[in-house]
Amino acid sequence: MKPSPRPAVRKLAPYVPGRPIEEVEAQYGITGAVKLASNENPLGPSPKGMAAAVAATASIHLYPDGSGTFLRRALSERFGVPPDQILLGSGSCELIDIVIRAFVDPGEEVVVPAGIFRMFHVAVGRAGGTFVEVPTRPGHQPDIGAILRRVGPQTKVVAIANPNNPTGAYATNADLDEFFAGLPEHVVAVIDEAYFEFAKEAPDYPDALGYMTAGHNVAVLRTFSKIYGLAGLRIGYAFASPDVASAMNKVREPFNTTSPAQAAAIAALSDEEHCERTRTLVRAERAFLAAELTKRRAVVHPSLGNFLLVELPIPFAPVEPEFARRGVILRPMAGWGFPLAFRLSVGLHDENLRFLAVFDELLAAGRLGLAPATPPAE
Repeated sequence: MKPSPRPAVRKLAPYVPGRPIEEVEAQYGITGAVKLASNENPLGPSPKGMAAAVAATASIHLYPDGSGTFLRRALSERFGVPPDQILLGSGSCELIDIVIRAFVDPGEEVVVPAGIFRMFHVAVGRAGGTFVEVPTRPGHQPDIGAILRRVGPQTKVVAIANPNNPTGAYATNADLDEFFAGLPEHVVAVIDEAYFEFAKEAPDYPDALGYMTAGHNVAVLRTFSKIYGLAGLRIGYAFASPDVASAMNKVREPFNTTSPAQAAAIAALSDEEHCERTRTLVRAERAFLAAELTKRRAVVHPSLGNFLLVELPIPFAPVEPEFARRGVILRPMAGWGFPLAFRLSVGLHDENLRFLAVFDELLAAGRLGLAPATPPAE
């Protein structure tokens, strides 16, 4: 007889990340591919963070600070949250897993808006929980009333990614006011703010920390992967109400973030220049890409993140290799519930022009299901 995994594991579909550049180049025998698939920072890492990470490698023969004392202290000073309500994780993905493992037993429910970041589905599956998706409003906006009506005695967690990956949609101040006012006390709210630093540009975008300080049962997740450009170091953080933080700490691995990652994160926190350069680039290039793709009659969903969800009239998965063999790596979204769509990360202007050139080549060849439109961007 063969070993038998738990029933929940047998049913589980693992999270599939974007393909690395090296893999695509080796597969197609090409060089110089650009990756616009994983929402990485097009400007690279924070220079301050990178220098601190390099310096910290001198002590990697020692175990890291398992509690992340100095990074939690820095985050506490920056955001005004007590250090014992701050947890670190190997990116926000691990923090999603930690909060689900802390609160969800087999059969218990996690309620989310449809189309949420897929790590929630994976984490709930690992725990053997029941993943409940509630249809969204037009434009993929969370339907707060429908979510609250679906919450029941078996619901342990309700999660909202704000803004959501891959749709780019977000819950407003009014939405979260309604959400927390109606959420039962036995339910933990998880607000994933991985793209928080980009989304602050919207005047009605809420900072979920206010609901935590008001006494609600909530975990607010953020990351250094996006605007700080530290994705390869895997470092995220959570702010949580006292009881939620205590439970999460009980299931957190003791050395789940490395010394270089902690050092880089502390330094990157003060790198306002890098953050502002990144925001400026993303806003300009996101608008440029949206306008150019709209000219070509693709459906482009509004986004507050460093990415766009783009839909074609035909399934995208069969077309994805055509982009890849031409050196442009995109992310098909069929596995996330959007079979006609791909997610396009905002790149440098030259990278975005290269994407558009490939798009136009395939458009002219009739491969995208769209009628040829305007000439290529200059």
